[in-house]
Amino acid sequence: MLSTSQKEIPNKLERYELKYLIPESWIEPISEYLSIYCSLDKHSEKTSDNFYMVYSLYLDSPTLTFLQQRMSGAENRFNMRIRTYDNIKCLPCFFEIKQKRSTIIKKYRAKINDPDWPNFLIQNIPDEMSSQEIIALFYRLLKSYNASPKVFTQYRRKAYISDIDNYARATFDIDLKACQQSEYRLSSGSYRMSPYDHELWFPQGTNVILELKCYTTHVPLWMIDLIRKFNLDRQRFSKYVSSLIESHSLNFYNYNDRSSTYKLFKKKK
Repeated sequence: MLSTSQKEIPNKLERYELKYLIPESWIEPISEYLSIYCSLDKHSEKTSDNFYMVYSLYLDSPTLTFLQQRMSGAENRFNMRIRTYDNIKCLPCFFEIKQKRSTIIKKYRAKINDPDWPNFLIQNIPDEMSSQEIIALFYRLLKSYNASPKVFTQYRRKAYISDIDNYARATFDIDLKACQQSEYRLSSGSYRMSPYDHELWFPQGTNVILELKCYTTHVPLWMIDLIRKFNLDRQRFSKYVSSLIESHSLNFYNYNDRSSTYKLFKKKK
């Protein structure tokens, strides 16, 4: 049942994000555990199977600066994306910046209801929007890095939000797909979507991303107990990295050899 206390995700958020790659068969038992402390979020509550679609358009510079920061393990790095949960109207959409410093994620998020948002990014943001702090920051970074669309992703998500904490979430992401995208559009357009939930990116027998998210000031005890109960092993996974490599037909990647991606992209130039 949807918690009446649920609130919109804050525009600025500092949190931990713990990722685990699990088999699909674990979704049900973990969901049963989560239901003791959490409710389905407002999107999951509306669907028959509790999974809803998430669509994201990732941006990067011409030289893939954000990707290179990620691959080199830069201590302070970020990425930029535009997200929606409705690929028909594509509204509202959200301009998002995710900054990672050490183990802490800072997320900046601005809600956009104007269907003309692609033209704002190509040309100039109207004065009434530029006065909004996060939109102005997004636009400055866009212009500073000459960033533009690189890859479009979609997946299905089941999300829980804590009933007993100020902020804590658990999400299951499945059916991950991506394609190249060079236009400001929250759809695949003429490109073919390719799955990236296979053995190149996931350990054998797994195809689901479980994420536990909470404030850095408070890690709920139920999260710690969940990790112990299911013997979860934290792993690295970047939707941006894997979707970009998959959609651009790069045929080799090793998380233990970050330089391999640099070499592959150089060959494509």
